Amino acid sequence: MTLFFSVLFLTACFHPKVPPVLPVPVNIYTVKAQNVFYFDKYPATLVAMNQVDLRPQVQGYITEISFTEGSHIRKGQPLYTIDRQLYQENYDLAKANLDVAHGNLKQAQQDADRYTYLNTYDAVAKQVLDHAAIALQNAKNMIKAAEQTLKMAETNLNYSVIKAPFDGTIGFSQVKLGNMVIVGQTVLNTISSDDPVGVDFLISEKQLSHFENLKKIQEHSIDSLFTIILPSDSVYPHVGKIAIIDRAVDPQAGTIRIRAVFPNPDYSLRPGISCVLRVHNQETGPRMVVPSKTVVEVMGEYFVFLVKDTVARDLSDTTKTHAAQMAIQKKVITGQTIDASVIIKKGINVGDRIVVDGVQSLHTGSVIALAKKGDADKSKKGKAGSGATQGTPSKSE
Repeated sequence: MTLFFSVLFLTACFHPKVPPVLPVPVNIYTVKAQNVFYFDKYPATLVAMNQVDLRPQVQGYITEISFTEGSHIRKGQPLYTIDRQLYQENYDLAKANLDVAHGNLKQAQQDADRYTYLNTYDAVAKQVLDHAAIALQNAKNMIKAAEQTLKMAETNLNYSVIKAPFDGTIGFSQVKLGNMVIVGQTVLNTISSDDPVGVDFLISEKQLSHFENLKKIQEHSIDSLFTIILPSDSVYPHVGKIAIIDRAVDPQAGTIRIRAVFPNPDYSLRPGISCVLRVHNQETGPRMVVPSKTVVEVMGEYFVFLVKDTVARDLSDTTKTHAAQMAIQKKVITGQTIDASVIIKKGINVGDRIVVDGVQSLHTGSVIALAKKGDADKSKKGKAGSGATQGTPSKSE
């Protein structure tokens, strides 16, 4: 029993020596402020300012198609012709009926005048005079009815030729020669205006006041306030301006739609194209810009590692200390990304030193050392000592 307690006591008093870990090799960047030129970018879609589906207003068979699909058309240009024979006959009949009504009116007018004259000499019965007056009024009413019938027939005849409602580009025809079309149901084609074009994009409700101000001052702003990048990654040569800010914010998404307009003189922009709308930054004064690789994202928040001077225990003699540097994680608010850099809005100050390479191996309190050539790359690959520190710093400034 005495032997057992002696072994237990010796085991409890024995503390195996943990070998110290080398500092994490890193590169350091000193934060500077500089004037920057950048754009805020928003995914956007090109839309037509005016677009309409062509539907027939009379029924019949398509007898003529008078345009080239996909071409630019002018307002009033004939596009489709629906069999006009029936509508032409109805028009001719209505016109003939109007002529008959005019003849009946002339006869009724003569009878009414004659009986009125005879009535002055009491040479005609009162009843006959009354009937003549009624016949005259009916003849006048028949004229109005015949005129309305003629207008309706003329309207239907005109509707048998479908014309372009505005200047624009017409798409593929949905019907062919000989197809029967139904009033208000059959879609013949779609026309969209092409100059100017709209660019629709969404912003958050927090940005609404900023864009309201941009809409007010855009006439006095720089020329490149609004530009777009096409799917080919080329910048569209013409600049635009805000045309419409939607009436309400989407309560579910917290966004609001804005439409900018751009000239399209050569009709190169087509509705439906996805693009990127660029808004020229209006911020003045120097901005803090750091390399993008210094910023670490954790659950939607962004952090950098600040370099702080401290002291650490020596590797050879743990009773002694020496000057060292320690990494401290700091939350930041980021702004626009510019190439391989990012703007920092809040969280650090000009002159602060931050870790550039080796951030994957760090946590708050890690002791670091300026990397020699190739050391930072090794630390990224998870060499021994990544994420560990050289002891515990005894003092930080």
